[in-house]
Amino acid sequence: MLTLVKRNCLLYFRNRSGVVFSLMGALISFILYLVFLKDNIESSWSQIDDTNQLLDTWLIGGTLTITGITTTLSSLSQWTKDKESHVRQDLLMTDLGYWPLSFSYIISAAFVGFMMQLMMLTIMGTYFYFVDKVALSWTVFPQLIFIMILNTLIFTLINALIVNRIQSVDNLGKLATIFGAASGFLVGTYVPIGALPDTAQTIMKVTPGAYIASLFRQTLMTDALKDNFSQERARGHFEKLMGIRLNWQDLLTNTDTYYIVIGILAAAVLIFSLQNALRQRRSLV
Repeated sequence: MLTLVKRNCLLYFRNRSGVVFSLMGALISFILYLVFLKDNIESSWSQIDDTNQLLDTWLIGGTLTITGITTTLSSLSQWTKDKESHVRQDLLMTDLGYWPLSFSYIISAAFVGFMMQLMMLTIMGTYFYFVDKVALSWTVFPQLIFIMILNTLIFTLINALIVNRIQSVDNLGKLATIFGAASGFLVGTYVPIGALPDTAQTIMKVTPGAYIASLFRQTLMTDALKDNFSQERARGHFEKLMGIRLNWQDLLTNTDTYYIVIGILAAAVLIFSLQNALRQRRSLV
């Protein structure tokens, strides 16, 4: 199985154009923020002293979430390629077995998703450090790494549920394009959640990405929020409008958000296991 994991990772990273395209959703979010969004958002919060620290870290949180969504899907495309070229059927005839073969795709996609998040964090952190003098505190990195792992696992499993049902690389490519475009809206980087109508906000709040982005933002922005908001009401208003904490009757706490994310992960594991078991049973019939 480890040989297949290595093979899948090498195939992903050797395809340099594929790597760039898998990051396109995250890069578009980053570039749009720099060119268009930052000035508009800053003008709305001109009364805040240190908007760079707040808005730059807000953008990093959303973009890391998008990276986890798009790169894991791109890596899992090897699963579809192997099905379409009948390589998967040949591998199933070996001693490897059905579950180890499936897990080889999952593990390689999770590794790719995690590494690409680290790369995007390095790119954005370096840029904002030199341009806006925004430095991330080293104390946030352990929690940041943990959220990256959660992000990777959740979207690897969710994307695997989708990829498992797609037989054509062409169809998967079209789906990846839609995912790349939609993810920026669903995590609230193109437009802050508070600027959207209630229906759109509800749609965002029933997708996992909004909660992952919320965890990233709470972790990255804690110190900046304390420094810039002395009044709890003003801070809560900012957190609600910018999607730092999601609002279900009341603003969710950090602990509440973690519970929801872990619940989503558990549900994804269960559904993927059931789907894989059913497919294995059908293949044996």
